[in-house]
Amino acid sequence: MIAVLGIAAGEACADGQRDPGLRAVIASAIGGKPCFDGKYDDIVWYALMQPRVEKRLRQQPADLRLGDDVPEAAERILRAVHCESSKHDMLRDRPQLVLAVIDVESAFDPFAVSSAGAVGLMQVMPFWPNELGLTTRDLIDVELNVRMGTSILAYYLNRERGDYIRALGRYNGSLGKRTYPDLVLNRLNSRWQR
Repeated sequence: MIAVLGIAAGEACADGQRDPGLRAVIASAIGGKPCFDGKYDDIVWYALMQPRVEKRLRQQPADLRLGDDVPEAAERILRAVHCESSKHDMLRDRPQLVLAVIDVESAFDPFAVSSAGAVGLMQVMPFWPNELGLTTRDLIDVELNVRMGTSILAYYLNRERGDYIRALGRYNGSLGKRTYPDLVLNRLNSRWQR
């Protein structure tokens, strides 16, 4: 997946996550607190998604997994995705879109680094830690990476008034091209819909 994305990133025409409005959004996101309500719908979603995330994690080489406990790693990712997507109007009912982005961006490898230097599950650009007083190592932190990536995605969805194609193009730095948005939406439909 990373090789495919590297090709798309080479043709990028979007802002590469350098939109001036993103700084405040991400700064606010990194200060957020973890959450999970445990409501019935949340529990059902979690029960449906956990085996799917575990399957993706098991497809990685053992040294790339988030520790040896795949169910625990899946739980960490799912809690972060659910929590962070619930904070944004454009993603509140769409945590599966975030899972599809993670699947395409990093194949659930928290240590993934793209040819453009983007890092982690959601492939956050490496200049953000310097902008926000963090370290580059913070980008491999599951919760923080998902918090930042989900905030970026929600920002672009708001900016594009819910247009998935344009928002995903901005997220990937390939606005105006269909390859990346189609890849994410196909993954959403084939792997992450309930």
